[in-house]
Amino acid sequence: MTVEQLTELEKQVISAVQGDMPVTARPYEEIANQLAISEERLLTILEDLVARGIIRRFGATLRHQKSGYQSNVMVAWQVDEARIEAVGKIMASFRAVSHCYRRDPTARWPYNLYTMVHGKDEAGCRATAAKMAAKAEVKDYALLFSRRELKKTSMQYFK
Repeated sequence: MTVEQLTELEKQVISAVQGDMPVTARPYEEIANQLAISEERLLTILEDLVARGIIRRFGATLRHQKSGYQSNVMVAWQVDEARIEAVGKIMASFRAVSHCYRRDPTARWPYNLYTMVHGKDEAGCRATAAKMAAKAEVKDYALLFSRRELKKTSMQYFK
């Protein structure tokens, strides 16, 4: 699929969803209004773009400082592979967790489950990680606190 094979409306839709989403009860309705189409039409176009492989995924970025969270920590967990799905669901259920995913461990870094935990301060993040460890019965983990944000931008395909 090349850019030339996209309709002008499809390009406009991609452009409209590639940046910040409106923080409203109906963000797609607001985007559709900006494009002068119905919300149903917008969602149909997005579903078609996903089905065709043009859009592979939607992601959200939490701007934690604007939400009142001043600290965040990536927690790297060492979880038995037989329990990874169950533990992942437990970890993801915590309100302070914005990301939860599995990665392959290495000989030098044995961690295979990762969560991003947000809190008011480092002590709050540590306390949340300890609660998560207790609930999921995971003993081995490492706390990797963010010290400085270097980049947080979305890809821009059309302007």
